Amino acid sequence: MPAAFLPALTPYLATAGIGWLYYRRIRRSFGRQPWQPRRTIARLVLVCLVALALASAAIFMPHTSLGIAVGAVAGAALGVVSLQHTHAQVIADKRYYTPNQWIGGGLSLLLLGRLAWRWNQGMFSNGPGEAAQQTSPLTMGIAATLIAYSLVYSSGLLLRMRALAIPNMEAGQGP
Repeated sequence: MPAAFLPALTPYLATAGIGWLYYRRIRRSFGRQPWQPRRTIARLVLVCLVALALASAAIFMPHTSLGIAVGAVAGAALGVVSLQHTHAQVIADKRYYTPNQWIGGGLSLLLLGRLAWRWNQGMFSNGPGEAAQQTSPLTMGIAATLIAYSLVYSSGLLLRMRALAIPNMEAGQGP
């Protein structure tokens, strides 16, 4: 493929990449999931960094701070409720969890719906400088909801899965 075609394909490749990320996020909201502690810890570190960026946005863009605060409280509450409805189990000496599909699916739809709304309003067509100047408190509140939910849910799931005993390991038989 000649290099001249790459700029023409960039929007399509970026859209496909973003679509793949959303597919993976939505897929993690449904059905039994294998427990992957390293991935959860990496996700927690990344989400903490994003939470710090969001907190600085609340400081430097004061018109969004109320939306961020309300979103963070709502996300933390949803994280606690979702943890209460998550089932953890050991099957064949491996840990699994089944998340609440309604809460995870609802948050995924909320994110996709807000992105579709912003796209429809032409927010992504003017470049990143224009989008930063017109930051919406609702968008920042939804971002805070998703980040707070991820922080509470991932950290709670990490604690729950570590406490979940594998029967062979308790008996001293090893993994």
